[in-house]
Amino acid sequence: MENCSAASTFLTDSLELELGTEWCKPPYFSCAVDNRGGGKHFSGESYLCSGALKRLILNLDPLPTNFEEDTLEIFGIQWVTETALVNSSRELFHLFRQQLYNLETLLQSSCDFGKVSTLHCKADNIRQQCVLFLHYVKVFIFRYLKVQNAESHVPVHPYEALEAQLPSVLIDELHGLLLYIGHLSELPSVNIGAFVNQNQIKLFPPSWHLLHLHLDIHWLVLEILYMLGEKLKQVVYGHQFMNLASDNLTNISLFEEHCETLLCDLISLSLNRYDKVRSSESLMSDQCPCLCIKELWVLLIHLLDHRSKWFVSESFWNWLNKLLKTLLEKSSDRRRSSMPVIQSRDPLGFSWWIITHVASFYKFDRHGVPDEMRKVESNWNFVEELLKKSISVQGVILEEQLRMYLHCCLTLCDFWEPNIAIVTILWEYYSKNLNSSFSISWLPFKGLANTMKSPLSMLEMVKTCCCDKQDQELYKSSSSYTIFLCILAKVVKKAMKSNGPHPWKQVKGRIYSKFHQKRMEELTEVGLQNFFSLFLLLAAVAEVEDVASHVLDLLNFLKPAFVTSQRALIWKGHMAFLLMYAQKNLDIGVLAEKFSCAFREKAKEFLVSKNEEMVQRQTIWTLLSIYIDGVQEVFETSYCLYPSHEKLLNDGFSMLLRACRESELRTVLSFLQAVLARIRSMHQQLCQELQRDNVDLFVQSSLSAKERHLAAVASALWRHFFSFLKSQRMSQVVPFSQLADAAADFTLLAMDMPSTAPSDFQPQPVISIIQLFGWDDIICPQVVARYLSHVLQNSTLCEALSHSGYVSFQALTVRSWIRCVLQMYIKNLSGPDDLLIDKNLEEAVEKEYMKQLVKLTRLLFNLSEVKSIFSKAQVEYLSISEDPKKALVRFFEAVGVTYGNVQTLSDKSAMVTKSLEYLGEVLKYIKPYLGKKVFSAGLQLTYGMMASPYVSDLGQHPVLLALRNTATIPPISSLKKCIVQVIRKSYLEYKGSSPPPRLASILAFILQLFKETNTDIYEVELLLPGILKCLVLVSEPQVKRLATENLQYMVKACQVGSEEEPSSQLTSVFRQFIQDYGMRYYYQVYSILETVATLDQQVVIHLISTLTQSLKDSEQKWGLGRNIAQREAYSKLLSHLGQMGQDEMQRLENDNT
Repeated sequence: MENCSAASTFLTDSLELELGTEWCKPPYFSCAVDNRGGGKHFSGESYLCSGALKRLILNLDPLPTNFEEDTLEIFGIQWVTETALVNSSRELFHLFRQQLYNLETLLQSSCDFGKVSTLHCKADNIRQQCVLFLHYVKVFIFRYLKVQNAESHVPVHPYEALEAQLPSVLIDELHGLLLYIGHLSELPSVNIGAFVNQNQIKLFPPSWHLLHLHLDIHWLVLEILYMLGEKLKQVVYGHQFMNLASDNLTNISLFEEHCETLLCDLISLSLNRYDKVRSSESLMSDQCPCLCIKELWVLLIHLLDHRSKWFVSESFWNWLNKLLKTLLEKSSDRRRSSMPVIQSRDPLGFSWWIITHVASFYKFDRHGVPDEMRKVESNWNFVEELLKKSISVQGVILEEQLRMYLHCCLTLCDFWEPNIAIVTILWEYYSKNLNSSFSISWLPFKGLANTMKSPLSMLEMVKTCCCDKQDQELYKSSSSYTIFLCILAKVVKKAMKSNGPHPWKQVKGRIYSKFHQKRMEELTEVGLQNFFSLFLLLAAVAEVEDVASHVLDLLNFLKPAFVTSQRALIWKGHMAFLLMYAQKNLDIGVLAEKFSCAFREKAKEFLVSKNEEMVQRQTIWTLLSIYIDGVQEVFETSYCLYPSHEKLLNDGFSMLLRACRESELRTVLSFLQAVLARIRSMHQQLCQELQRDNVDLFVQSSLSAKERHLAAVASALWRHFFSFLKSQRMSQVVPFSQLADAAADFTLLAMDMPSTAPSDFQPQPVISIIQLFGWDDIICPQVVARYLSHVLQNSTLCEALSHSGYVSFQALTVRSWIRCVLQMYIKNLSGPDDLLIDKNLEEAVEKEYMKQLVKLTRLLFNLSEVKSIFSKAQVEYLSISEDPKKALVRFFEAVGVTYGNVQTLSDKSAMVTKSLEYLGEVLKYIKPYLGKKVFSAGLQLTYGMMASPYVSDLGQHPVLLALRNTATIPPISSLKKCIVQVIRKSYLEYKGSSPPPRLASILAFILQLFKETNTDIYEVELLLPGILKCLVLVSEPQVKRLATENLQYMVKACQVGSEEEPSSQLTSVFRQFIQDYGMRYYYQVYSILETVATLDQQVVIHLISTLTQSLKDSEQKWGLGRNIAQREAYSKLLSHLGQMGQDEMQRLENDNT
């Protein structure tokens, strides 16, 4: 048997005869679905997809292109097509039963993989023959069976006599066949899975073929009985059998008995599935063991419903309801003996389960194609009775059962038309149990605890309940009460869509009537939670203003003590309604007035309780945070602002800010930033709308009104928040980051809406705020750096300020940046004095602040004025913008070079003025460092900047000018030490063997320093190693000359005050120098020491032992005996050292080692 063409399903009946033999191959049940089914839900060979059901209902030829030959082969025998069933009906049915027996015999064979192919072929062949015969019976009735006139007395042909008896014979034979095959539920269990051979062909065991042949027989018998009634238009009586009521068997009674039996069998099969399924997974599990069972359900639905429309017979739902009622009443004793006994451990649950699954089959049309628009027959009458039984108060109702029942009910609400009675029945139960938590002990509690965390989560719950499609995990994630709310939402929405407001009025009356003063006083905390969930849902699906007003009235019935204990929950509920108003773009005035007053009172209590016990503060803070979070959500949700939004921002915030501690301030300031951002966003949107072309007067008037409302809200923020921020500029109560962020947001608000700023900031509110938070030297550098980063990020603001001509915006910003960099270590001054000595200075700065400085530096270097300075000085700066310290030094170098390049006196004067503007009161910036007993990282940074040697005219270098002839004064002496340290660490450090950049300038600066100041041995000790290294490693003539001059000055300086003995520190430096370079660079070392010997012979004499040892170590290392060249160079040096040198030369000559 092959699948039918997928495309042919949708062709009209008039074309069926033109399609050839491929169209009308006999259909059969098959769950071996393949792609030839055209992506349908059933096999292409099925009764649905092949069009067999449609032809049956429309009374068309069952197989228009089959059985057209004069003879046909059935069960291996040739028969005359037009007479076989009349002449040999009993023989044919006997052969049919024989084939059934043969198939049953195959079940006894072991079905291993080696035999499965043979068994599959045998079983499939038997099934094909049996199905073909039953289809032949259908075709014979449609084409060849003639309706006999019972009242005619004309003699008839013997064939006609036999033909007149055929309907009765068929009744008897079909009844006998049904008795022979028995019930579907009595068949041995079948593994629906198949073997797959190497050609990807599915091979099924005999038990599979037997089950599916039984399905074919059950369905085809119904088809034959239906066609018999359609053909003869009269009742046909059987001759051999009577029905169970001792009446003669007829085609109608057999049809109905068989329908009942078949439905009982299908219920039994479903019951076997249900008993193995958990309640939590019932709707996710498939009701049918295989696709063919599902198809049989669909076929029965269509056939029985069609029959009920055109004949006096019962619909499908009536048939099913009758059997389920019997199951529910446990009256199996009243069932006929031929009916299978159906018992269930949970008849209620099973009834819900099977009705829900079967209701889903109604979506399939006569071709087996899902059709969501198809009119579905509902079964509400039975479900209403089932629901009443499910929530009967006579027994204990388990929450796990109730969830499953209601989940099924919710699914049915999706399939069927809305039913207000369902809501009424459920509300009767839940109105009496509002104080229940509806939890299941073995499931995690996910319900109210999460739902009531915040107003937003309450609304999210309502939104979830109103969704058209619910989560399959609803059983685990929601209580039965929540599922009831889902049902309520779905029914009311669907009913109002089709019938207008009348259904809502019905539901409202039922629900409102249950709430009165006594009922409200009986509510517990859980009951109040359920109360809010219910009314929020009603507000969401119907009249929000009516519902909110009613809720406010009902809350007045609560006892004062209960209100006090549940105030947080009441505030959440109140705020949830406020949010709903905002989401629906309604004026929040009525709710905002009352709620904001309550907030003001609690803020006042919070201020008064500032120093009282934590429990009371925490209780009040919980309420305040509900309000704050909710108002923020209101502003972020509102499409536009009304005057009533201003009411939410009353002076309660002024009191609250004064009472807050750091963690609480973070919450309030986060709220402020969110509201500021929303106002600016709405203002920009309004501006865009106003700038559009062809805006009519009405729209323009509306937009102007909205702008006034925005301005009113902005003014409230200036009034209640900015004054606090201004007062906290120098305190450390407000977190630095949030203070800077909020101040920056107000700056941007002043740029967008300058008229809303306070009068004392006019006429330039932006400049006034920047002066407060960005340019004022008394503000913490952490605040300034973060604040200015925000300002510089806004290109529109920077552009406007740079060209305003009101102040030197860029110069003042550069000055603040310099202060921020210089004071980067200011927070560490509380530690020990030696905390930062020989420590990685980067570690001494907070990571967050260093990140902020890097960001500020990067932004600052994009300012046109800064770019111009670097450009004129031709100094590269992009690579060092990530290092604020290096960037600062490079900036001052660029300023110095630029100054040196200007020619005219006026230009020089202007450059000096600009430089002073950049520097500001730099001594004030570094003043906190000066109180330290030893050198600190902050001073090192400062002097590193000031001591930069890269100035064209050393004579005019500010450091040298400051130190000249005053180095003996203690403060200046200290400054000089710091400068020397900076030079050593920052300008004389080699990277491997690579010398530092611009070495000649550095050496010239050091030389000038020694020439113009008194030299200290400490300074020589720091700088001489670097000078000696230059003489050894650098061959550039200018560097060598300057290094030699520096060496001479240092040696001479050490002679002063040392009398005849050389300085021990100087000797120590040279000794280390010999040890570092004597072996590898002996020639350079001896040459340098010759220069030293000409200045101070005693210094070198003290090094003779070290030099000799270095020579021997070198010779020993290389292992080549005496190094003649090195000894000659060493002897030359010794010749400059008088008698001590001669003696050492003699010792070396006599040494045989």
